Amino acid sequence: MMPRRLPSLSALRAFEAAARHLSAKRAAEELSVTPTAISHQIRQLEESLGVALFVRRPRQLVLTTQGQVLLSVLSDSFDAIAETVAKLSQPPARQAVTLSTTPAVAARWLLPWVCLLRDAHPAIDLSIQVSHEWVALDGVVADMAIRYGEGPWPGLVAEKLFDNVFIPTCSPVLELREPAELVRHTLLHFSSPKAIAPVDWVAWQRRVQVPGLDVSAGLLFSDETHGITAALDGQGVALMSRYLIEEELRQGRLVQPFGPEIEAAPFQLVYPPERLEEPAIAAVRDWVMGLLDSPSRERACRSIVERHS
Repeated sequence: MMPRRLPSLSALRAFEAAARHLSAKRAAEELSVTPTAISHQIRQLEESLGVALFVRRPRQLVLTTQGQVLLSVLSDSFDAIAETVAKLSQPPARQAVTLSTTPAVAARWLLPWVCLLRDAHPAIDLSIQVSHEWVALDGVVADMAIRYGEGPWPGLVAEKLFDNVFIPTCSPVLELREPAELVRHTLLHFSSPKAIAPVDWVAWQRRVQVPGLDVSAGLLFSDETHGITAALDGQGVALMSRYLIEEELRQGRLVQPFGPEIEAAPFQLVYPPERLEEPAIAAVRDWVMGLLDSPSRERACRSIVERHS
């Protein structure tokens, strides 16, 4: 490619300002130089081009035909440069990402760690949409989803997050030791019009066969998180995904008094593969997958707290 042969950019800028104002004085005021400097730059430009750009009259500048042509090109070019520079100097535009998931996954697994995403990507506005239904990942209803099950989901990438291992769990104040003691306690159930529990007390009782246990009785919740709250308050015994209550188990606020443990289908992160080329989608995907490393996420969260304290 041949190098561009251009006159002095300072001279072009001086001419464009003088031509817009038809005044060397006003051009000088705009560019913060003297009128003499403007006149000198214009004469250098005319000598370089070999044409007259102005007809000089007392206290008046009049553009020649060649000057009018050059002004038109320079005005458009300088306007384009100014617009591009303004765009580049603006802070990055905010990007919205909608992630659909179940209420329990949102409350128990995502929300405690949103600080990590906001700290790393402050320009991303994350919307967590809770629903037991599979919503369209069309970029309008939602962009990504955490779904329960093995799929398949045609046209979507599915990345496994964690296995669902359901365990009997309750507050330690109940002092439960053996499955036979369940007959003296309230069973906590989860069911909603839009979803059924992956594992329920009916399935658990088929495995254990506790004499006299009525698995149809107890408290019924349409939201798993309410069942967890009831278990924490000592209101009864729940069957819960161990992964979603790992913090309460670690702290001893909930205990697993006995087995058996029942495996269910995993939760998976799903999204259209082509969307991963978008920086905001890739950032949210990396944040979700990073939550699988509990020690790392806790260290990162402590670091954020320390920086802002």
